[in-house]
Amino acid sequence: MLRRRLLFPLAVVLLLGQMAFAMVTTAVQQSPTIDEPVYVATAEVYRQQHSLVYNPEHPPLAKLAMAAGLAFADPRLDAPRRVDQTYLGRQLLYGSGNNPAELMLAARLPIIALTLLFGLVVLFFARDLAGPWAGLLALALYAFSPDVIAHGSLATLDVPAAGLVLVTFWMLWRARDRPRVYLPLAGVALGAALATRMSTLPVVPLALLLALVPAPFGRALWRRVLGAAGVGLIAVAVVWLTYLAVDPRLRWSTPVGLPHPGGLKGLAVDLLPFPAAYRDGVLIQFQFESRTFNGFLLGEAYRGARWYYLPVALLIKTPIGMLLLWLAGTVTLLLKRRFAALYLLVPAGVLLLVAMTGARDYGTRYVIFMPIMLAVVAGTVVLIRWRWAWIPAAALVAFVGVSSLLTFPYYLPYSNEAFGGTANTHNNLHDSNVDWGQDLPRLAARLRSQYPGEPVWLVYKGAGVPSYYGIQGRNPLSVPIDEVRGLLVVSDSSAALARNRLKELLDTSTAIDQVGYSMTIYRR
Repeated sequence: MLRRRLLFPLAVVLLLGQMAFAMVTTAVQQSPTIDEPVYVATAEVYRQQHSLVYNPEHPPLAKLAMAAGLAFADPRLDAPRRVDQTYLGRQLLYGSGNNPAELMLAARLPIIALTLLFGLVVLFFARDLAGPWAGLLALALYAFSPDVIAHGSLATLDVPAAGLVLVTFWMLWRARDRPRVYLPLAGVALGAALATRMSTLPVVPLALLLALVPAPFGRALWRRVLGAAGVGLIAVAVVWLTYLAVDPRLRWSTPVGLPHPGGLKGLAVDLLPFPAAYRDGVLIQFQFESRTFNGFLLGEAYRGARWYYLPVALLIKTPIGMLLLWLAGTVTLLLKRRFAALYLLVPAGVLLLVAMTGARDYGTRYVIFMPIMLAVVAGTVVLIRWRWAWIPAAALVAFVGVSSLLTFPYYLPYSNEAFGGTANTHNNLHDSNVDWGQDLPRLAARLRSQYPGEPVWLVYKGAGVPSYYGIQGRNPLSVPIDEVRGLLVVSDSSAALARNRLKELLDTSTAIDQVGYSMTIYRR
């Protein structure tokens, strides 16, 4: 009996332990990805200057967590008070005498810790729905998810925002029985999600509606309305407190030339009960969404956004066993725990539909809530009362685990076996799905060990500084094509969108090597 009792916590420790090892290893080995320097530099400005001026398009909470990690490194911020935020990030990491690897690890570790804590939320939410084995199955899917490991190991906002949305709806689920305890906690979690990413705003109406749901033994309507209002007020207070934690005086000036959309959209922004910096951040996001970006899907480059991009990208980047368990869990939930669908399938569906209308076809990180929330849904397959149902469920979990372990430590460019595996992702997707500028250290090591002394031409898409890592690559686009001889190294995201001179260079070169499944080495 004692052994059985210890088996469950031991399995939890092992699952989270392997996830922690995978994330820390990934964090140590990768150079800064495209978005990270801006977030990290903004976090340090929060810590040293208490200013909201940088990166207003994203609220401060996750960056404050990064700042807590940076406090242990105590970096020097050698930059003027007001510069371009991209320049600020590069200056902090590479131009102020700091160690960029040390700073990035310090900023990434708090996000890794949050990712592990969200794993416990997945475990307990699924356990609440269908028992301890459901919790363990859900945690296994979460802990082996290549996307969650990849983005949970970065100093970015995607996993913290998605995890806080899950916490919100878990607290609302529990509030059905103990509203006095869990409704305030739901308000805190909702406010924290809103204070992390503005893309969580669409779940607010649903969360407030679910706060009205009566307990199994019923509650008076006025109590339910009061509870829902309390959730909303607490959420608003958390957002305000987050901004006040950065700057108690809330100094803010609207960026010059920031357009106001007018109409219902503009009115909705004006009515948001948040600080002016938050409202202007929403307007900046609207400005981004009005632009046209490059996309790449299934080998085809295009301009603009395709509504089906995110579902297809999920099919490519989600382990096959996980997809099957998501489907089985969805059917089981609708048959056995239909009411719970309001707390999992509906918010995930709302966020997915909103994300599918976005202008940027840049990666599954925009729907990272799917592997997080659907892990809980998948756990409900244990409710199937067929005698041998556990065998296919266990086999699919094992399939997911093997697929995830085989891609170690290259989680960012993961693809499932049906689409050719990790080595083939660059032929189907680009940007943060495969190549986000993360492999400069690996490229430097490969050039030193395999190609010493050879001339290098480099087309790099990323936020790192190649020369810092000892990569002395010339720009092949700045000289006549017939002068480009030796090694040509191209980021796969650049190759995916190649045209004109770069396309001609690639067409007349021979691919000889891959680095991190995100960069290709050609010989000319």
